[in-house]
Amino acid sequence: MLFPQLLSGQQSEGLVGEIVLDLPPGPENSRNGEGDFITLNDGRILFIYTRFGGTEVSDHAPATLVSRISEDEGRTWSQEDKLEVDQEGEMNVMSVSLVRFPNDQIALFYMRKNALDDALLYVRTSSDEADTWTEPRLCINDLQGYFVTNNDRVVVLSSGRIVLPVSRHNEPGATYHNKGEMRCYYSDDQGQSWMTGNAVPTPDSVITQEPGVVELKDGTLLMVIRASGGFQFRSYSCDGGVNWSYAHVTSLMSPVSPTSLERIPSTGHLLMIWNNNGDSGPGYFKAKRTPLTMAISEDDGHSWKYIKNIEPDPDGFYCYTAIHDVGTHILLSYVSKKIEADGLGALIRRVRIEDIYR
Repeated sequence: MLFPQLLSGQQSEGLVGEIVLDLPPGPENSRNGEGDFITLNDGRILFIYTRFGGTEVSDHAPATLVSRISEDEGRTWSQEDKLEVDQEGEMNVMSVSLVRFPNDQIALFYMRKNALDDALLYVRTSSDEADTWTEPRLCINDLQGYFVTNNDRVVVLSSGRIVLPVSRHNEPGATYHNKGEMRCYYSDDQGQSWMTGNAVPTPDSVITQEPGVVELKDGTLLMVIRASGGFQFRSYSCDGGVNWSYAHVTSLMSPVSPTSLERIPSTGHLLMIWNNNGDSGPGYFKAKRTPLTMAISEDDGHSWKYIKNIEPDPDGFYCYTAIHDVGTHILLSYVSKKIEADGLGALIRRVRIEDIYR
């Protein structure tokens, strides 16, 4: 059974890794997070994240995309933000995905938001290892409305196809609604053009949002879906993200909060990070987003082992994880709420891979 129920009693009490970068909110910097990593050809690691301005922590507050650099595999980081993308939309830009295309260009994907019925996905590319970027290109050309793609969600398949999972929450002029229509856009020409996959069939009674995809060893794509009711949902594609099976509930307990799922290159196993609880409360701040937990699957999601809490604070708030392999270690970035803080910060944690398997 995919995603067998993971209970709190199965978890290791030992924490893993160490915090290597803390990006707390400030008086005119209400929120940080929703970022992603990429390793440059000279070995440096680039981290680009969303920096919100002002005092509001809303998804619609003004924001820019800024970066930090590590020259030692994520142990230490530059101390100042570098502006990568200024605020282009009427609201903001946010939710970064960084991937390397098969032609060795680096691609920077992000949401540009103008209104509650106008949010689309754009991409910039770089041929000089992120020193400069092209002008933004729209990835979604056939539909309009409010689209959501989380950070660290764009994937490059073994075939070279680029897959962009999205959730569409309304059409222009319509009221935003929580249940999203999910599909994937895909490109077979290095992101020059994008094709539209078919919508994922989902139950009418379930709120579905924020899909993420991973390629399984047999080439099937697994989509994990944030959903209402206390559990994640899942769907499969056997044709590279064009068509999807009917979405079914898994036994993975989760609040209305996203799950991150990627393969560790050195071991070939899947690493999953999620909020390991079955709280069914709706909404961003109403959902119980703690603990932040990791688990390993050695059989492409049929069973899970080495379950450990990354952040166990019962009063904490942790979500929107990016996962990046750096050889012997994994880097994790995620949104973090500290009790004494007025906004949302971001953390980068560096975890030794062998410690995940203890």
